[in-house]
Amino acid sequence: MNSYKSKTLATWLAMGLGVFGLHRLYLHGFKDKWFWLHPWPTLAGMYGLQRMDLLGQDDRLSWLLMPLLGLMLSYAMLNAIIYGLTPDEQWDEQRNPGQAGRKTGWPAVIGVVLSLLLGGTALMTTIAFSAQRYYETQAEAAQAISQ
Repeated sequence: MNSYKSKTLATWLAMGLGVFGLHRLYLHGFKDKWFWLHPWPTLAGMYGLQRMDLLGQDDRLSWLLMPLLGLMLSYAMLNAIIYGLTPDEQWDEQRNPGQAGRKTGWPAVIGVVLSLLLGGTALMTTIAFSAQRYYETQAEAAQAISQ
C-alpha cells in the first residue's frame, strides 16, 4: 500500500523547494526523471545571478543564464497552484487510491495565494529583465553600425 500523499504538503513543497524538484520527489520518488532534471536549470540560473553580481550587468552569459532561474521559479509556483487548486476528491483519486480522503482546508489555499504572488513576481521580473537586455543589445548594435 502506498503512503498517503498530502495535497497541502505537495503545494508547500512546490512553493518552497519546487525549483529543485522536491515536490516531484515527494509525489513520485527517486525514479522520477523530471525530479532529476529540475536542479540543473535552477543552478545554472543561480550561477548567472552570481556572475552578474561579480562581473556586472554587461556579462552576456549571465543574461542567458538568469532567466532560467526565473522560469524555474515560475514553473514551481505554477505546480503549487495546480496542486493546491485540485479538488480533494480528484487529488485522492489520483494520488491516494483506495485510501480515506482528507479535507485540506486553508493551508493549501494560503499556499496557492503565496505561490500566485511569488510566481507572478518571478515571471514579470524575468520578462522585464530579458526584454531590457534584448533592447539594450539592439541599441548598442545600432549605435555601433551608425558610427
